[in-house]
Amino acid sequence: MDDRHRSGCPINLTLEILGDRWSLIVIRDIMFGNRRHFRELLQNSQEGIASNILADRLRRLVDKGLLTRQDDPTHKQKAIYSLTEMAIDLVPLFAHMGAWGRRHLPASEELSIRAELLENGGLRLWEDFMDELRAKHLGKQLPPGTPSVLGRLTEAYLDVVAKKKQSA
Repeated sequence: MDDRHRSGCPINLTLEILGDRWSLIVIRDIMFGNRRHFRELLQNSQEGIASNILADRLRRLVDKGLLTRQDDPTHKQKAIYSLTEMAIDLVPLFAHMGAWGRRHLPASEELSIRAELLENGGLRLWEDFMDELRAKHLGKQLPPGTPSVLGRLTEAYLDVVAKKKQSA
């Protein structure tokens, strides 16, 4: 066994990369929120991540191969973070975690709608979303006219937020 790991168990190895309080949240915000810059991730964090923690997690996720970091051609001091195939492969995990959280925890309606759609859409929707993420982050081509899963998830979220505002 490699001394850098507690064990060769695949669950342990996954938790060594993703088992802290923030890594999956950062990936979630890039994946579902389409936040690609440090400032977007920091300012739009519902959980209130601190700037030093965000910087550390982004660095770790890049080092571990889940994200890439490229200079933003529109601004010298900005970087664009992109998901790698390794991170995109987490879509089913996010779908299962969201479904579990909806069933067993006091999740809010507006923050549950995307999880509900992913759960109900099943494997076919997850694969479509993964293909869309590959196009957005890895430069893969989608067939013309392919509907946006992220657009559908975002629209459902905004609809629930609007309904809550109307009823308040």
